[in-house]
Amino acid sequence: MFDDERIERGQTIGPELMESIGESRIAIVLLSKNYASSSWCLDELLEILKCKEDMGQVVMTIFYGVDPSAVRKQTGDFGKFFNETCASYGEGERRRWSKALNDVGNIAGEHFLNWVNEAKMIAKIAKDVLQKLNATPCRDFEGIVGLDAHLKEIESLLDLDYDGVKMVAITGPAGIGKTTIARALHSLLSRRFQLTCFVDNLREICPSGLDEYGWKKRLQENFLSKVLNHKDMRICHLGAVKENLCDQKVLIILDDVNSLKQLEALANESAWFGPGSRIVVTTENLEILQQHGIGSTYHVGFPFDEEAIEILCRCAFRLRSPLYGFEVLCTRIIRLCGNLPLALCVVGKSLRGKKKDEWEDVVNRLETILDQGIEDVLKVGYESLEENEQTLFLHIAVFFNNEDSDLVKAMFSDGTIDVKRGLQILVYRSLIEISTYGNIIEMHKLLRRVGRQAIHKQEPWKRQILLDAHEICDVLENETGTRAVSGISFDISGINDLIVDERAFKRMYNLQFLKVYKSRDDKLKFDILAGEKSRDDMNDVIHIPEEMKFPRRLRFLHWNAYPNKCLPPSFHPEYLVELDMKHGKFEHLWKGTQRLANLKKLDLSFSCQLKELPDLSRATNLKILDMSYCKSLEHVYASKRDIYLYAKEHGWLEQENEMMFEFISTYHELNIVECGAHVFTVEKEIRRLGFDQANKATQSLLSTLILLKE
Repeated sequence: MFDDERIERGQTIGPELMESIGESRIAIVLLSKNYASSSWCLDELLEILKCKEDMGQVVMTIFYGVDPSAVRKQTGDFGKFFNETCASYGEGERRRWSKALNDVGNIAGEHFLNWVNEAKMIAKIAKDVLQKLNATPCRDFEGIVGLDAHLKEIESLLDLDYDGVKMVAITGPAGIGKTTIARALHSLLSRRFQLTCFVDNLREICPSGLDEYGWKKRLQENFLSKVLNHKDMRICHLGAVKENLCDQKVLIILDDVNSLKQLEALANESAWFGPGSRIVVTTENLEILQQHGIGSTYHVGFPFDEEAIEILCRCAFRLRSPLYGFEVLCTRIIRLCGNLPLALCVVGKSLRGKKKDEWEDVVNRLETILDQGIEDVLKVGYESLEENEQTLFLHIAVFFNNEDSDLVKAMFSDGTIDVKRGLQILVYRSLIEISTYGNIIEMHKLLRRVGRQAIHKQEPWKRQILLDAHEICDVLENETGTRAVSGISFDISGINDLIVDERAFKRMYNLQFLKVYKSRDDKLKFDILAGEKSRDDMNDVIHIPEEMKFPRRLRFLHWNAYPNKCLPPSFHPEYLVELDMKHGKFEHLWKGTQRLANLKKLDLSFSCQLKELPDLSRATNLKILDMSYCKSLEHVYASKRDIYLYAKEHGWLEQENEMMFEFISTYHELNIVECGAHVFTVEKEIRRLGFDQANKATQSLLSTLILLKE
């Protein structure tokens, strides 16, 4: 702030004063009724407004004994003094001064007539100046991993040299660090704007008992009170934001926006704000940005493993890397947290100062229980969904993570859920991602935990999905299921022995999704490949009667290590979209020809005793067939369109038996990995063929049969 009292006055302001004004961060213009009697003051004002325009200098105004409208229009006593001064100068000078007075009169400031006590007004001004001086880049955000890279990218999007108004969004899932980045950005850039405001927790600001107009009006009042630093500001209409800020260069950050109405109330148009203004929105909801026309977005991605380790260690040890002996535990934690910064910080701080055995207890607990602080943040997105999207969210969390989105749509082709719209909304809300390659649905592991927690908290009689292993055991042993159940996800890791009742599924005639698996199966799979264990170790805990009756309307059957030699004779796969029977003990699936028009994926990998596939001639929509490691397989008949055959590392090299594929329709891609010299009968063109370690006889034979097209 500059003070011109000690500078000798002349006819024009000299370089000393010009330098003082230019070096100041704040200029306070005290406007009295005889202010315009001095050409010196008017020239000072021109320079101040030039610095405001060019360098973002903060200008504060005090109207002492004069009304702002008299300053803007040069009327009354103020106008009289102004006209007397202008009489000694030309018309050009008069126009420049008049415009400057109009501009400064539009800057909201303190009006002496509004204060009964002058001392209190001075104290208020001093407080405002101090507050603005403190709005400088601080050290609060030092040490935040990856922050500088985020800020650099966002600054590039903001294009601070551009004179127009820009709106930019920071997007990403809950807990990724959007608010932290936005706060650091506000701290970094505040001094470059006349007015700044960080509006936090917009999601939680919900004025009750008001219609939409009243709600927006209340939101604007709170917003302007904060921006203009006026306590309990009241407005008469929804044009107040534009009226007060259209001439101001402002930096506004709207944090955690979850409703289009919030943007309509606070930043409906660029014209509401002065030249050079920047509006930054943080949100998980991409649809709002699309509706509001905000095209410049910065998506905050998950940190790499090295960064995740550093985030955890800074919180736990106040170091950049783990203490000796804690390396493995840190790696387990970042895996359990899925590299989510919020989770890493919460867990890291909870472990600060704890011994190694205490760390191990916490890590073991994290395997099954989601920290309450993390859950409270993540569940907000799920709870904001409509019933259709909540149902889809839960099914993805339990059954369909890492699944092809087209397969998921086929699962609900009966119309019970609008999957297309539901997936779109979940993507918009940053609750899932769908990869551009393969259309694979990906939900973060902690969000999947949120979904499972939501199911556990439902009333038992309302549950559509069963997860609790002991509850499922009771259902399968004692036939206690109900028609409300549409899905079962059965983790048999903790089950010692289970005899399934033949009529276990009788009352669950709405059951469409059935998954039986071992969550601690990854290590076992590698042990089997290494020859250290037998897959039979998985088959001895659950006993299925040969005549068990599966629900007729099953659309998804995933049974890892199915223990019987074949599926029951009464099994009807006509509604099945996906049949996943990895590591099965069966020799064949079923006898004869079945209706398979809905079947799109068949995975029989690692079924070492499988001798033959059933007739798949009626599986007219089959897309994926996986027979990896089916070492006993003797004959395959397939007549499908667009099948993608996975045959890697299936062990056929060790076999001398002849293998025949009869491909009647066009195959888009056929990958043969470590395949022996078997005979392939190909009647139509293969567009793409992949070899990997196939022997020369196979390559030579296929090259004479197939016309390759890239």
